[in-house]
Amino acid sequence: MADERDNIQDDDSEYEKICYVCRRPESKTGKQVSMPGNINICPDCMQKTFDMLDSSGLTGMDIPNGAFMNNISGSDDSDKDDKSSDDKKNSNYGKMPNIGFVNLADLQAQMPKRQKIKKKKNKEHVIDIKKIPAPHKIKASLDEYIIGQEHAKKVVSVSVYNHYKRVSLGENPDVNIEKSNMLMIGPTGCGKTYLVQTLAKLLDVPLAIADATSLTEAGYIGDDIESVVSKLLAAADNDVERAETGIIFIDEIDKLARKKNANSRDVSGESVQQGLLKLLEGSEVEVPVGANSKNAMVPLATVNTSNILFICGGAFPDIEDVIKERLNKQSSIGFMADLKDKYDNVNDILKQVTIDDLKNFGMIPEFLGRLPIVFTLDGLTKEMLVEVLSEPKNAILKQYKKLLEMDEVDLEFTDDALEAIAEKALEKKTGARALRAIIEEFMLDIMYEIPKDDNIGKVTITKDYIENTGGPVIEMRGTPMLEKKTD
Repeated sequence: MADERDNIQDDDSEYEKICYVCRRPESKTGKQVSMPGNINICPDCMQKTFDMLDSSGLTGMDIPNGAFMNNISGSDDSDKDDKSSDDKKNSNYGKMPNIGFVNLADLQAQMPKRQKIKKKKNKEHVIDIKKIPAPHKIKASLDEYIIGQEHAKKVVSVSVYNHYKRVSLGENPDVNIEKSNMLMIGPTGCGKTYLVQTLAKLLDVPLAIADATSLTEAGYIGDDIESVVSKLLAAADNDVERAETGIIFIDEIDKLARKKNANSRDVSGESVQQGLLKLLEGSEVEVPVGANSKNAMVPLATVNTSNILFICGGAFPDIEDVIKERLNKQSSIGFMADLKDKYDNVNDILKQVTIDDLKNFGMIPEFLGRLPIVFTLDGLTKEMLVEVLSEPKNAILKQYKKLLEMDEVDLEFTDDALEAIAEKALEKKTGARALRAIIEEFMLDIMYEIPKDDNIGKVTITKDYIENTGGPVIEMRGTPMLEKKTD
């Protein structure tokens, strides 16, 4: 038993003590008093308890000397000889009237690990700029996973590199460098979230992905604004110092646009944009540890967002109409008039977006001012979708090839089949997400039938199979190729 207790103490040595009453960590309250049952009390709560007992008059009660403490501890051997026989007969000896004592050790549940706060380490700089790769190396690593989006990858690489150079300067630099928060705009399925996920994986920094659709004002149903920082703290294993140098990606940021012609209170639109201003700018916020909302039983941690990189992304549907309205400035009557459908067939209309267009869409100027870097991502073309299928390190086709390799079966796709898959994906208008759905559909029968026959050695997916006019080419081990007929 003693060894087990020592192991528990060693495991908890890297975490801060949490006050049982006010749920604040030791870094905020100062040295805490440890009591039996893994209970810690901060000096403030201890003083409040003494003041409450003093004001209630409990300390002035006529109780035999030492009887109060003996009653709490349950031992009465020390002064057994001093008690009179009348006192021993009295059942209320040494007890306060109408007051019962509760064993706090029975109430104190073991705090889950996700709510424990790690102690801060004595380090001057958390980020070493020599360990952060240069922008061209970051982009080269992104090229292995992301097809196209050359401009977006270049912007992200430079912005992230400059941000962590700013972090490495520490406090009180000669020149105060501002944060390089980013706003990325692109159609659904173009790789906004995947770009940020890949970036955080390459840099080995904590990443939190929050959905703006669930954010509301404090007091309403939904997540509070501070919950995005709480998710980052959880991703950093409750290490506040590491979380303060992480990345927060707020997806679906266009859902926070100001509602037009709304008669009801907008609790998840413009007001949430205003609440995010302090986070984007940089401030100290108290966030719940291991929970999305603050309550009395959840410890709070103070996180400084000055060195947290915020990346916001959204599809901004129908913003093309706002851009076209701005471009059609000239009168629609006369010889020099612009036709209303002049820009309908322009493919890169989204690249011409400006801050004024975003304001007209419903984003407030104060919010856009804290996102100095605005860039767009291109919609995926047929050629890009074909590359997405087979080129990246974790391409969808490579995943299925690996699955069939475990059954000792080779899987191949013809070029015509890849183009047919890309054409079907374009029709769905959901970007790269459509590829997975299409492949899952026609690979279902293959993944079901292959394990039945151990003689199958190779499967080739053809265009006819994708278009439901034929079947895949099955090659048995040591026999010529056969075409499997499908119903």
